[in-house]
Amino acid sequence: MDVGKARADTPGCARVAHLNNAGAALPPAPVIEAVAEHFALETTIGGYEAAELRADAVEHFYGAVAGLIGARADEIAYVENATRAWDLAFYAIPFAEGDRILTTTSEYSSNAIAYQQVAAAKGARVEVIPDDANGTLALDALEAELAKGGVRLVSLNHIPTYNGLVNPATEVGRLCREHGVLYLLDACQSVGHLAVDVAEIGCDMLSGTGRKYLRGPRGTGFLYVRREIARTLEPPFLDLTAAEWRAPDGYEIRDDARRFETWERYVAGQIGLAVAADYASALGAAAIEERVTGLAAALRRMLADRPGITVLDRGERPSGIVTFTVDGHDAAAVKVAARGRDVNVSVAQPRTHGYDPHGLDAAVRASVHYYNNEEDLDRLVAALP
Repeated sequence: MDVGKARADTPGCARVAHLNNAGAALPPAPVIEAVAEHFALETTIGGYEAAELRADAVEHFYGAVAGLIGARADEIAYVENATRAWDLAFYAIPFAEGDRILTTTSEYSSNAIAYQQVAAAKGARVEVIPDDANGTLALDALEAELAKGGVRLVSLNHIPTYNGLVNPATEVGRLCREHGVLYLLDACQSVGHLAVDVAEIGCDMLSGTGRKYLRGPRGTGFLYVRREIARTLEPPFLDLTAAEWRAPDGYEIRDDARRFETWERYVAGQIGLAVAADYASALGAAAIEERVTGLAAALRRMLADRPGITVLDRGERPSGIVTFTVDGHDAAAVKVAARGRDVNVSVAQPRTHGYDPHGLDAAVRASVHYYNNEEDLDRLVAALP
């Protein structure tokens, strides 16, 4: 990978060592220009007219995202963020009394809240699969629970928001297919970070965001729904894009993933997200993954060499997210001190996510991307108290 070009394409690299890519990455110049150009067009000729004029660029989004994750264009929906994309898929599942929902100890809190709401409303049960000795979802335990029957959905995050691990998404997909169970994957931290192929993973639904590792605009996201599954799910709400009105009292829902869309949307963002997907595809998912995980491994080694720092990451397959604590220093204070030296990190709050009651209140989270370099890592370590 030409890291120098990636950095030259990223104006923010000249100002900060940005290690908060799991929050929102720095966008590259082509994305910035695409969004700015379309917004400028809207201001000069009108929003509807701009969308009509750039219809090809808007439509290109579906093929660009599909190509990045190994899907088909009709299996992609444009949604305003990953949480809403995930919600649309989850709440479309026809849960019934006694249905079991299986998830992981490190589940994202927004997803966990949705599980509990559906469990209370429909009489479903939420069950947490334990971790293995490495802190990753225990596949043998998952297989045993699937064999008991009654599972409506297996739902997990590909990469948790903290703790540095990558869940075994492909192995989970194999088990779900063997047992005929729906599989929903939250990939908001993995698309643009790892090589993600929905056919290889075997998920039925996948949610993703623009603002994180894809380096797209904020306020953009997407939903993948496997073609055969989309037709079996009724979205929790419909509009004139998702369905066609049959006057006076009927309607017909689209038979593809766009049944999860609404007509009004951030058009400049959709165009920008397509450009971001193309940018990632041009670099190559495997090359991105190698670069990101290599930088993260280097950072973990640097932190481990510093007295008083505890790296918290676990799992057999580490991600680009690095979480740690500094003895005697609050994580929020470490973040502020780093910011004062133009180094961006964030604060993770493990206790507010997942089902682990022993999680820490707070930890520092540094998340690298391919445009970061070794100097960025040095600047972080030098900024630590």
